[in-house]
Amino acid sequence: MPYYELLSRHVRTPDRVIRYGPHPDQVVDLLEGGGRGVVILVHGGFWRAEYDRLHVRPMADALAAGGYTVCSVEYRRIGHEGGGHPGTFDDIAAAVAAVLAEAPARGPVVLAGHSAGGHLALRHGCPGGIAGVVALAALSDVGRTHAEGLGGGAAAALVGGRTELLPEVDTMRLPWRGDGALVLVHGAKDRVVPVEMSRDYAARNPAAKLVELPDVGHFKLIDPLSRAWPAVRAAIDEVAV
Repeated sequence: MPYYELLSRHVRTPDRVIRYGPHPDQVVDLLEGGGRGVVILVHGGFWRAEYDRLHVRPMADALAAGGYTVCSVEYRRIGHEGGGHPGTFDDIAAAVAAVLAEAPARGPVVLAGHSAGGHLALRHGCPGGIAGVVALAALSDVGRTHAEGLGGGAAAALVGGRTELLPEVDTMRLPWRGDGALVLVHGAKDRVVPVEMSRDYAARNPAAKLVELPDVGHFKLIDPLSRAWPAVRAAIDEVAV
C-alpha cells in the first residue's frame, strides 16, 4: 500500500517543533531549508485522527533538501476532543499564524495540502503573508464527499453529524480568500479523491490553475520518488515567487 510504504521511509528528524496550542497534536514540525522560502504542509487522511503527519515526512524531507524550510502541520482531527468543525479549521489558522510569526526573513510562504489537507488549505486561502496555495488531490467538494460516502462518511463526521453545516466548510461553494496564486494538482487515476473535484473547482474559480497528471494516483503526489514529483515541485516553485 502506498500510504504504508511512505511511513516506512527513512527521514530526518525535525529540527524544531513549534507548539501553537495545549493539545498534543497542536504542533508543527520544522525542517530547516536553504533559503528558498517556506512551505507550510498540511497532511490529509479524511480529517480523521488515525492519519497523521508522519506519512508526509518524505515529502517534507525532499522539499527541505531542495531549499525550502518546511513546516509540517499537525492538527486536531475527527476523534480528538475539539476536532472537526470548527476546531480543525481553527487549528490550521493558528498553525499558519505561528509559522508566519517566524517566517519574515525566510522568503515567500506557500501553503500546500494533500487530500483533506488540500481542502483545509483551500478553506484557509491566502490572506496576508501567504504567497499562494498548492492543493494536491484536494477534497474540494465536501458536498460530493458526503453524497458519495467517501472516507466512510468523513464529511458528516467532520461536522459532527450536523450535515446542515456542510455548506460552511465546502470549498466548492465558498469564495476563494485572498489574491495569491492557486495551483491545483491532481492525478487522473486517483481512486481516493475523484479528479473531477479539481476540474470542477478550477471551472468555478478563475484564479485556479489546474495541473492534471495522467496515469497518476492519489499518493504519488506526496511521494518524492514518483514520476509525479517534478510536477508537484514545479507547482510549489511557481507559487513561491
